Amino acid sequence: MTHEFRPTNSTEAKNEAMKSKPEKKKTTLPIPKAQQARIKAVAEKQAARVDGPPMKLKIVDGVLQVTFTHADPDLAHILMMADLGTCAPDFMAGVQGQVAKIGAHGRKIDEGASNFLMSVVRGVQPRDELEAMLAVQMGAIHQATMMMARRLNHVENIAQQDAAERALNKLARTYSTQMEALKRYRTGGQQKVTVEHVTVNQGGQAIVGNVQGGK
Repeated sequence: MTHEFRPTNSTEAKNEAMKSKPEKKKTTLPIPKAQQARIKAVAEKQAARVDGPPMKLKIVDGVLQVTFTHADPDLAHILMMADLGTCAPDFMAGVQGQVAKIGAHGRKIDEGASNFLMSVVRGVQPRDELEAMLAVQMGAIHQATMMMARRLNHVENIAQQDAAERALNKLARTYSTQMEALKRYRTGGQQKVTVEHVTVNQGGQAIVGNVQGGK
C-alpha cells in the first residue's frame, strides 16, 4: 500500500491549531466611582470647550505650511479665531504663523510643541487679541522654562550651572509677572480687599468704605 505524503503549510497548520484553542475571554475590571466622576468631568469640559482642530506643519520648498486636521478649512480657521478670542483673520494668521514657527527648528518640525502652545492659549480662553498675545507669550515662556530646567539637570561645570540657574529664575519670574498682568487686565486693575475681623470699642463706630479727611 502506497502512502502519499503531501507537504504541510506551516502557516495553515498554525491557523488550524489556533482555531482549535478556546478563546480567552477578556475580563473588564470595574471602574471605581471616583474615577468615573473624573472621567465624566473631563468629557463635559471637552464638550463645553469645542476647541479648534490641531495644526499640521509641513515644509515645502523651504516654506513652512500650516494646515488643520479638519475636513473644512474655512471652518477650521473660524474655530482658530474663536480659540484666539478674535474675529480678525489677519490677527489669526499672524498668531498662527508665530505659533507654528515655535515648533519648527530650521528644517525640523515639531508639531507637538506648536499644538501644545495652542492648548495653553485655549486653556487661558482669551477674550480679545491682547489676552491672546499674552497667552501665547505665557506658553512660549513656559516652554523656555522647561528647556532651561532640563539644561540645569545636565550641566557639567559650575559656570554652566550658574548660567542655567540665572536663566531659569528669570523665566520663572517672567511667567509669574505674566500671570499677574493677565489677572489685572481681566479685573480692570481693581484690587479687592476683604476685611475678616473688625473690633469696635464701646462708643466707637466702624466705617466701611472710602474715607476722605477734611481740610
